[in-house]
Amino acid sequence: MNSHLLKMLDLTKEDIIKILNTADQLKYDQKHGLDHSYLKRKTLAMIFEKNSTRTRVSFETGMFQLGGHALFLSGKESQIGRGEPIEDTARVLGRYCDGIMIRTYRQADVEKLAEYAGVPVINGLTDFAHPCQVLADLMTIREHKTRLEGLKLCYIGDGNNMANSLIVGGLKCGMEVFAACPEGYLPDRKVLDFARSNYGDVFSLCQEPKEAAEKADVMITDVWASMGQEGEKARREVAFAGYQVNDELMALASPGCMVQHCLPAHRGEEISAEVFEAHANEIFDEAENRLHAQKAVLYLLMGERT
Repeated sequence: MNSHLLKMLDLTKEDIIKILNTADQLKYDQKHGLDHSYLKRKTLAMIFEKNSTRTRVSFETGMFQLGGHALFLSGKESQIGRGEPIEDTARVLGRYCDGIMIRTYRQADVEKLAEYAGVPVINGLTDFAHPCQVLADLMTIREHKTRLEGLKLCYIGDGNNMANSLIVGGLKCGMEVFAACPEGYLPDRKVLDFARSNYGDVFSLCQEPKEAAEKADVMITDVWASMGQEGEKARREVAFAGYQVNDELMALASPGCMVQHCLPAHRGEEISAEVFEAHANEIFDEAENRLHAQKAVLYLLMGERT
């Protein structure tokens, strides 16, 4: 595994499977009360320029369970929020802490942080990528389906950070990936080039949700308007009409198709209340697995190497 977790494009299939296997073991240890304090006296700096529930709680709890300590740094309250160059913040935090997690807007800021920090950097979310969430998704799919290879993953909705990371992660793990996104809201060009040039026979992008959902083993969606896009809500509601995961769409999927949603969910928009509640156990298993997948990343980056 690389020295950082910045985006799914940086990981090999072997890296992903190692993270998932480590996450399974750490989840077992935690559920059975076994000591796994592998990060004693280690400190993680957590920079938040976007609001968070799951990312903050799971990373902070995960560091505690691993025997370490996490520090919360709000973008508004730290010097980075007052214009300090990110490379200077990186060099300071790298001298104080053993790792850095950042949840922000620009992927370039995460890449620059990693360039200058001198310690492992973890992308907790950017507008381009959400690798921690997708690792948790893959972990949950494997728990419920016992495998990843050969499954059909269907993504319905905005071609956002989730779509970018799911396409890459799913394809690298041997899944067929079908995505349905409206024109003007497609996944990033770098991701589409990667998918089409390396996995053209098992990747499909279309504008018709019913076409993508046919015989799907896993159905995934996300909100129509992500953080920072609230001003586009009305326009996006028009663009995404017909892109709801509902009973009609689920009827086209394979029997036993599971549903994933990174949360928070807007019932009645990207997913119907009926489908959400019918698959709530899978969705909240996915939310829980943020903790275990991120603990695996923390251990592999901050513990195993030292």
